[in-house]
Amino acid sequence: MTTPSLSIANELGRLLQEKKLQLATAESCTGGLIASALCAAENTPAFYGCGFITYTDEAKIRLLEVNAGTIATHTAVSEQAVKEMAAGAQQRSGAHVSLAVSGYAGPEGGEDGTPVGTIWFAWQLPDNTLSTKVKLFDGDSEAIIKQATSYAMGTLIMLLAGYGEARE
Repeated sequence: MTTPSLSIANELGRLLQEKKLQLATAESCTGGLIASALCAAENTPAFYGCGFITYTDEAKIRLLEVNAGTIATHTAVSEQAVKEMAAGAQQRSGAHVSLAVSGYAGPEGGEDGTPVGTIWFAWQLPDNTLSTKVKLFDGDSEAIIKQATSYAMGTLIMLLAGYGEARE
């Protein structure tokens, strides 16, 4: 049986291959579920080579070069943090495209009062176009993580759909 995440991962993989692009991921609250879905997709090595699971602030700083000041000022669950995570994943991996996810999947929200289900996303394209979005998902931790995974990949499909058309 094909899960929604696997269907989305297969479509994302097909699109990345069509455009001859490699993807890198930087995950925090999704804990590798995006990478897992991508690894279960068809012909994964043709479009996906690297994923970073940076659950702690220290891992984000060390592995993705997120600025410690960003986390101190904005927290790891912020637009600025996911922008730096996406840039770090792309730079460290050499991939053309990256996506980053950080949020509060639960069971609790942030110490600053940010509610459970708040998830920040960033997508960086080969021309360094960077898109961000914050979403609030409902449900328990597992449901929030699954929704965030599908949303991250689905939005990247939409962003890539028109990418390169005017450049060819």
